[in-house]
Amino acid sequence: MDIYNNEGKSDVIFHDYKCKEALYHLKRKGLPYSFDLNIYRGCSHNCQYCYARKSHKYLNSKDFENDIFVKTNIGEVLEKELKRGRTSGKFINIGGVCDSYQPAEKKYQLMPGILKILIKYKQPVIISTKSDLILRDIELIDQLAHYAWVNIAVTITSDNDGISSKVEPGASLPEARWNILQEFSKTKASTGFHFFPILPFLSDDRISMEKMVKRSSEVKVDYMLSGVLYLSGGIKDRYLSFIKREFPEYYSAYVKLYPRGKANPDYKSKIHSFLGRMREKYGVNAQYSKIIPSYK
Repeated sequence: MDIYNNEGKSDVIFHDYKCKEALYHLKRKGLPYSFDLNIYRGCSHNCQYCYARKSHKYLNSKDFENDIFVKTNIGEVLEKELKRGRTSGKFINIGGVCDSYQPAEKKYQLMPGILKILIKYKQPVIISTKSDLILRDIELIDQLAHYAWVNIAVTITSDNDGISSKVEPGASLPEARWNILQEFSKTKASTGFHFFPILPFLSDDRISMEKMVKRSSEVKVDYMLSGVLYLSGGIKDRYLSFIKREFPEYYSAYVKLYPRGKANPDYKSKIHSFLGRMREKYGVNAQYSKIIPSYK
């Protein structure tokens, strides 16, 4: 067990965790990938809307952002699974639950080894991140993209540094994330801008949303996906407590907009309608199915 100070924030505790399986086979239909690969359990990005916190319960930990379990043997296990053909060429999503380029990766540097294994087996992947640390591995990722389909999916929830630093305090700031997409547009990998969750009253004004779509066009993303904030289970209590603390002027409006887990349908309709017009205006594709080989 190691204790590491995360740039002046609360001490992050790292636990050496030996995994038995590297790949988690997803049964949910409609996804472009069939397997999840998560190098870390827990994530110090500390996103206030994070849906993955409940996954920490089986590790007997409640501190999702400071109690990080490191799968130190994941490269060895992954190679065994790929060697026996477990994926059958189906896509793996890396970092779908816990970001593989979170601050822990600076210390453990597991991704380069993972990428070399993926290159060896020509394994198609989607890499999801909110961290510009991924640029450290851009050459390896580009190399993999010459052998198999690779997509870099970057989530950006706001164009405002102040909002972003409160909502996602451990993640890279918006401009750094746009730069990820800009740099990967020069490689053979495809890129996706994930504008979700759209945060009511924080990132849903028309000027900001149009700016997001326009910027995605400028960095030449292959597709853009969007979705309004969804509050379910424990997420709602945590997120509304955050709003009450950091943005109290919006608390009553949030309570009204979210009587349950989903936002008011009229609100969602207006958001998606506006974004649809903006994507048409700036020529931004909204369907990732158009760029995924197995969908063609």
